[in-house]
Amino acid sequence: MNEKTYLKWYNKIGYGSGDIAGNVVYAFLSSFVMIYLTDTVGLKAGIIGTLMMVSKMFDGFTDIFFGSMIDKTHSKMGKARPWMLWAYIGCAFLIGAIFSIPADMEATAQYAWFFVAYTALNAVFYTANNIAYSALTALITRNGSERVQLGSIRFMFAFGTSMLIQAITVDAVQMFGGGAAGWRTVAIIYAIIGLLINTISTLSVKELPDEVSEKPEENVSAAPAPSPKYTLKDAAKLLLSNKYYLIICAVYILTQIFTATLNMGVFFTTYILGDPSLLGAFSVAINIPLIIGLLFTPMLVKKLGGMYRLNLWGYALSVGGRAMVIAAGYMGNLPLMLIFSAIASLGMSPLQGDLNALIASCSEYTFLKDKKRIDGTMYSCTSLGVKIGGGIGTALAGWLLEASGYIGGASVQPSSCISMLYFMYLWIPAIINFVIMLLLSRLKVEEANETLKRQSVN
Repeated sequence: MNEKTYLKWYNKIGYGSGDIAGNVVYAFLSSFVMIYLTDTVGLKAGIIGTLMMVSKMFDGFTDIFFGSMIDKTHSKMGKARPWMLWAYIGCAFLIGAIFSIPADMEATAQYAWFFVAYTALNAVFYTANNIAYSALTALITRNGSERVQLGSIRFMFAFGTSMLIQAITVDAVQMFGGGAAGWRTVAIIYAIIGLLINTISTLSVKELPDEVSEKPEENVSAAPAPSPKYTLKDAAKLLLSNKYYLIICAVYILTQIFTATLNMGVFFTTYILGDPSLLGAFSVAINIPLIIGLLFTPMLVKKLGGMYRLNLWGYALSVGGRAMVIAAGYMGNLPLMLIFSAIASLGMSPLQGDLNALIASCSEYTFLKDKKRIDGTMYSCTSLGVKIGGGIGTALAGWLLEASGYIGGASVQPSSCISMLYFMYLWIPAIINFVIMLLLSRLKVEEANETLKRQSVN
C-alpha cells in the first residue's frame, strides 16, 4: 500500500528554506563569535568559554519547557508555527546585539553584555524558533518518505547557508570597513535576511488538523487517540523511558560539538595555513559533499528499507575519512586535507538528512508504547543538542585556546597554541565521529516500531 502524501514541492522547499534563517544566526555565531570577541573586542578566550558554558545551564530548562508549550498550543496557525514565526524577531535583534558590543565599555560590562545577549538568544528565542521548526516535520505530514525528504531539503539549505557564510563573512567584514563596524554591519544584514526568510518559511506550510496528527503512522490499525493531558514531569518521564530518544540526544550533542570544533577552522587557517580566506575552501570541501549526499539520501533510505544501515555505513566511511585528514594535516598537504574532508562529509550526509525522520520515529515509539503523543517535547532534543553541543564545542575551544597561550590579534602564536590548533581541528572531530558511529549501531528504532505495530495488530 502506498502512503498518503501531504505536501507539494513548494511546501517542501518552503519548509526547508527555514534553515537558511536558522543558520544565518547559528553558523555566523558559531563560526565567528570567538574570533570577533578575542581579536576585535579584546576579550579573553577562556572567560568567553566559561560564560558560554554557564549560559548553557539555562538552556536545559527552556528546551523541555518550549517543547511542552508547543504541544499545548492551539491556534489558527497550529501548534508550532506561531512559535516559529514570532520567536525569530528576538533572534534577529540579539544576533545584532552580540556583534555590537560598545568598544568604550569596561571589560566587565562587555562580558556582561555578551552573556546576557547570548543567553537570551540561545535559551529563549532560538530555542522556541528551532524546536517549533523541527517539530513541524511531524505536524505537517504523516508520510515517512516525505519526512526524510524534508530533512534532506532543510539540511541542504542549512549546509549551503553555512558554506556561504563561512566563505564570504571575512571578506564582507573587510568590505564594510573591518573592525567592530564591519562585524556589526554584517550581523545586521544577516539578521534582516533571516527574518524575511523565516517568515516565508512559516507561511509556506500548514499543520495537519488534530484528528489527523493524533493517530499512529500510516498503515497502522488503530483508532485515533485523543490528545492526552500531561504535565512537564510526565513528559520528562516519557522522554527518559525512550532509550532511542536518549541515543539521538547524545548523537545530536556530539554532532554539534563536532561542528563547533570545525567552526574554529578560522583559527587553523589563520595561524597554521597562514590565510584566513582558506576557510572558504574547507567550507566548500565539507558542505558540497553533504549537499550531494542529501540529494540521494531519500532514495537510499527507500532502497535499503530504512535508515539504520545507511547511517551506520555512512559514519564508518566518515571515520576513515577523518583519520586520513589527520594524516594529511600533519603532512602539510592541503589538497589531500580537502579531498579527505569531502569524503568524510559524504559519509555524514545520510544522518543529517534523516535525523528529523529518526526523531519522528522516536516519537512514534513513545506513542506506540505509551499511547501519548509528545511531538513538540520530543523535538526539543534538536534545539537542546544544537545549543548544548554547540555551546560545549565553542566553550571547549575557548578553554583550550586560553590554556595553550593563545594571544588575541597576534600575527604569530606560540608553539603550544599551534599544537593545540592541530588537536582541536584534526583529532577532536575524528574522535567524535567514531563515538557517533558506535551510538548509531544501537539506534534500531525502526525495527522496534515494527515490532510494536505487529503486537498492536495481534
